[in-house]
Amino acid sequence: MGLKTVRLLLFAIFAFAPAAFPAISVDLSASLSSPAPVGSVVTWTARATDTAPGTLWYRFRGWRIGLDPRVIVDYGPKNTLDWTAGDHEGWFEIEVSVRNLVTGEQTSTSAYFEFTPLATGDGPALTPTANPFVWIYSTPPCPSGSQMRVEFRSPAGLVGSTDSRSCVEGVSMNFYLTGMRAETAYTLRHVIETKGGQLFGPELALTTKAADLNLAPYTVVKPAPLPWVNGILLQSCLAQTTVATDLAGNPVWAYWGDISFLTSPSGAGRFLGIHWDTTAPPSQQVVREFDLAGITIQETNAARVSEQLIRMGIRPITGFHHEAKRLPNGDLLVLASTEQILTDVQGPGPVDVIGDTILVLDRNLQVLWVWDSFDHLDVRRKAVMGETCTPGGGGCPPFYLAPVANDWVHGNSLELTVDGNILYSVRHQNWVIKIDYRNGQGSGNVLWRLGKDGDFSYLSSDPYPWFSHQHDARHLSSWPYKLTLFDNGNTRRSIDPGAHSRGQVIQLDEANRTAVLLLNAGLGVYSPAVGSAQLLPNGNYHFDAGFVAGPAGGSNVSHAFEVDSTGSLVYDLQVDTPEYRAFRMKDLYTW
Repeated sequence: MGLKTVRLLLFAIFAFAPAAFPAISVDLSASLSSPAPVGSVVTWTARATDTAPGTLWYRFRGWRIGLDPRVIVDYGPKNTLDWTAGDHEGWFEIEVSVRNLVTGEQTSTSAYFEFTPLATGDGPALTPTANPFVWIYSTPPCPSGSQMRVEFRSPAGLVGSTDSRSCVEGVSMNFYLTGMRAETAYTLRHVIETKGGQLFGPELALTTKAADLNLAPYTVVKPAPLPWVNGILLQSCLAQTTVATDLAGNPVWAYWGDISFLTSPSGAGRFLGIHWDTTAPPSQQVVREFDLAGITIQETNAARVSEQLIRMGIRPITGFHHEAKRLPNGDLLVLASTEQILTDVQGPGPVDVIGDTILVLDRNLQVLWVWDSFDHLDVRRKAVMGETCTPGGGGCPPFYLAPVANDWVHGNSLELTVDGNILYSVRHQNWVIKIDYRNGQGSGNVLWRLGKDGDFSYLSSDPYPWFSHQHDARHLSSWPYKLTLFDNGNTRRSIDPGAHSRGQVIQLDEANRTAVLLLNAGLGVYSPAVGSAQLLPNGNYHFDAGFVAGPAGGSNVSHAFEVDSTGSLVYDLQVDTPEYRAFRMKDLYTW
């Protein structure tokens, strides 16, 4: 056979044989034409085809030209992204990557989009957004090295403010302005802080829009003392829209996104929330950061995180639950669930047991550090009140291995301590645990367990000082070591049917393993689930009882309480709907 014949045969083989790795093709389109003004929401849609069988996942990244790319939504089933540039005008690049989960093949494409300034004259401009509580306040560029914020004043003379931001040479400044009551007249101005003092912009008049929220009723049981301290109440509602009100229950902001509950503010007008669906697969269990306008800043899903965990030799997660918050360095601390079938450990024969996984994700949502309760806690110590999970019930995270599972730990809060470790509230063990994290270099070992049958003894005259089924354990100081928490009191209630939930402040002597109750405030109601605790700037404490029995035949209600340092009640706002947490904030930008 001659060389020419061989070449012809090879050409026929490669020209007409199916490709070993069929190519994915993808295009990316925008709902708006470029350019568009700052704050315009663009829906990006990726349309991908692949001749090979398999599920396609999409990842979106976005960045201002000249800056580093950053993941907005990590790999998952969604092929659309609603996105905008809210801070400054300029050219931006949006990239979508597509991966076939079966073949591993992937490809990407990107598009460029220009956002133009809203402030085109010498003065500020005010632009509404799709959220009736949020406006875009825009100004021409301010001097580099200065800072700017926006103030707003109500007819009663109450002054609110945005956060302060550094001026950027040559580009306009844009703020999402919110925290104002609906259908109310305000005056606005911006303030530039320079080395030489303050410069004030012209005053603008704004009458805010009506907002049809259809909220449950609010009742001021006891008014907050004047002047208000941290006069915004951000509420993570379980049965209605996420909302912020003033201390009289007047709405000043809302978020309509598809989260199950908000977990925490993250500062600068951003928030974290979790979506879980016990009927859906892990790829639809989501943790999300979003801004005041409801735009997604970052998002990932449990299936994507599990891919990374499996590569690390760590068991996968089933979903996210109860806690997500930003660490001071920008990493993301989040609580997730996992499950195992254990035989003759928490019952005869095989039993599905739900545990917790603590994750730290970097700024591109990649796993940095992992802690698994199955590796660090005694799995033979069942939930102290024998709790189990059925699909969709009891605040349980998603699980998949059996129709019923033991709800072994049911963690509900995480907190980075001043010494760089992690506080973990373990509801169904009646413990708050300190974990060796050491800012990412720790072993994960349990340093101590606070609670009944733990490592501390109480110096207290209270007949039952121990908290039980607690929520929202928060670190206040490292020396002397203090923490706050909401004591739901389920175990105490099983002994005394008249027992109420309590707000507690606890001081610890870590060296001698002793605890002292500095505050043990009886709240006059019993909330068997959810709740929050917070130290206020005036030295008082905010406690939210989020699941209190309502009138006979009525739905559960929640109470936002403020108590002084002696435990005396100084404020009580009743909301006729359950709330996971509530936060007392100076404004919606500061945390």
